[in-house]
Amino acid sequence: MKKFFSEFKEFALRGNVMDLAVGVIIGAAFQGIVNSLVNDVISPFIGLFAKTDFKDWVWIVNDTKIAYGSFLTAVINFFIMAFVIFLLVKGLNRLSKLGRKKEEEEAPPSTKLCPYCCTEIDAKATRCPHCTSVLDE
Repeated sequence: MKKFFSEFKEFALRGNVMDLAVGVIIGAAFQGIVNSLVNDVISPFIGLFAKTDFKDWVWIVNDTKIAYGSFLTAVINFFIMAFVIFLLVKGLNRLSKLGRKKEEEEAPPSTKLCPYCCTEIDAKATRCPHCTSVLDE
């Protein structure tokens, strides 16, 4: 049992698990902001033109209320969240590519091809070790 708890402790305190937990908590808080934006700003603004609120959009079938306005609000929430996450991931990918390009551009190639026998040789070589041809600079 002691080994089980030590393995669980190692798993739970690993960096990516903690990052995931922080991401979930921040995502939940951000969803509260998006819900407020849609319910308190976007829905009433659209309601100005539709002369009603999304919450009032219901179908009544056999004394059962089908609240398609609430569903529409959830769809708007989804698209806003998906768009923000898309922009966040796109920005992070762009930042990670910027760092990689500088490193790749600075490093000269470590090998080259012999023009006579087409074997890969060290970039600093002046003579091919395979065909013994003198290489041009």
